[in-house]
Amino acid sequence: QVQLVESGGGLVQAGGSLRLSCAASERTFSSYLMGWFRQAPGKEREFVAAVIGWSGGNTYYADSVKGRFTISRDNAKNTVTLQMGSLKPEDTAVYYCAANRWSNTYSGSHYSEDTYDYWGQGTQVTVSS
Repeated sequence: QVQLVESGGGLVQAGGSLRLSCAASERTFSSYLMGWFRQAPGKEREFVAAVIGWSGGNTYYADSVKGRFTISRDNAKNTVTLQMGSLKPEDTAVYYCAANRWSNTYSGSHYSEDTYDYWGQGTQVTVSS
């Protein structure tokens, strides 16, 4: 079973930046679709960003983070990163890394949790006002 491990969460003031990273436990694991979701207290988990394909140029973002967050992947290191800027208190949540099991395709919507097969344990991001 592949495990995803997130790192980089923490406490930051509004307007600040944080960088989240996600690595797979198996170096041979490669996923065509990787994404980030988040869950704020009392709310359902929601889509944040996704990167599709190996070039890293095909990215998607939730409207709430568009222009502030950037998702990228490093194929050599088999990692995916979420660079978060201009952070707001409403960005406070547990952030989860997710990956689809297939290495050259996927089916379903990259906005949907159901499309992802592997999940990290989550990392807390807290933005103070």
